[in-house]
Amino acid sequence: MIRLLFFMVLWQYAFGVSAQSTAYTSWIVGDTADVQTRPLGGVVLAGGSTDVDAAMHWFLQRAAGGDVLVLRSSGKDGYNDYLYQKLGVPVNSVETIMLDNRELSTNPDIIRKIRNAEAIFFAGGDQGNYVNFWQGTPIADALNERIRAGAVLGGTSAGCGILGQVYFTAKEGTVTSAQALTNPYDKRVDLRRDDFLKQPLLTNTITDMHYAARDRQGRHLVFMARAFRDWGLKMRGIGVDEKTAVCITPDGNAVVFGKGNAYFLISGKRKPETCQANQPLTWSRKGKAVSVTTVAGSEAGTPGFNLMNFQANLRSEMGYWSVEAGVRK
Repeated sequence: MIRLLFFMVLWQYAFGVSAQSTAYTSWIVGDTADVQTRPLGGVVLAGGSTDVDAAMHWFLQRAAGGDVLVLRSSGKDGYNDYLYQKLGVPVNSVETIMLDNRELSTNPDIIRKIRNAEAIFFAGGDQGNYVNFWQGTPIADALNERIRAGAVLGGTSAGCGILGQVYFTAKEGTVTSAQALTNPYDKRVDLRRDDFLKQPLLTNTITDMHYAARDRQGRHLVFMARAFRDWGLKMRGIGVDEKTAVCITPDGNAVVFGKGNAYFLISGKRKPETCQANQPLTWSRKGKAVSVTTVAGSEAGTPGFNLMNFQANLRSEMGYWSVEAGVRK
């Protein structure tokens, strides 16, 4: 029997945490009692806009009948019935929790629910809020515990943007490709690495979403150039179009679902020629600065790329991107 609950409560726990620190908003559908299953792991990178049913079906299957947790910093409970009923994959429960301030990051009840979840999905919203509210907190620690334990993670839009081990914080607001290419050290190009979510499949990888619709290719190259210059990282990037999702199994095999494309970027061996403050980016290397593999999504899912070796294993569209004086080639 489906039980739909909405609650905003002030609880005082035996943990010794004051009631004022534990107020939060949550919606749950399904069984409120925890069930333990063995999730199949993996990660979903969704590009935003309309959710891709086939990808979310994949996500639920990886939960293996367990408990699904949706975390967000704004919005409501729109994912609950969609995930619990519409897609036809049995799970024990779907709960949405609103984490809209940093104080909630120490809430023992929320941390317990994260540790009990077999599948965790980050909704869209403001990427900067996710960083401000969760990074460096017990919430992040609990999420990383679940990654190590094999839970499946996913995110759409801003929720996708925080999944790479290198990530754009958006703490200074968003940045357009034109702004980033003109000045790679614009204060809005704020990047971090290895201090938030630690999904091994996304080591040295930065994600971006709403890719073609918002002309994100140029800023993605800037992110990779900055990481290469600042940290000496030979970077990888995964860009995802709207209405498209990349589903990746723990062995690195990626399948692209949806109406758009996924773009797998890897930098060459040589750093940008010009990457400094107040000067346009030049990263050409004879037009081969970054290798790009484009995989078109489909309703059934398009395989053909593996993140372990970061190479296509089926015929895919391959090419190069570069930048000359702030203009992407």
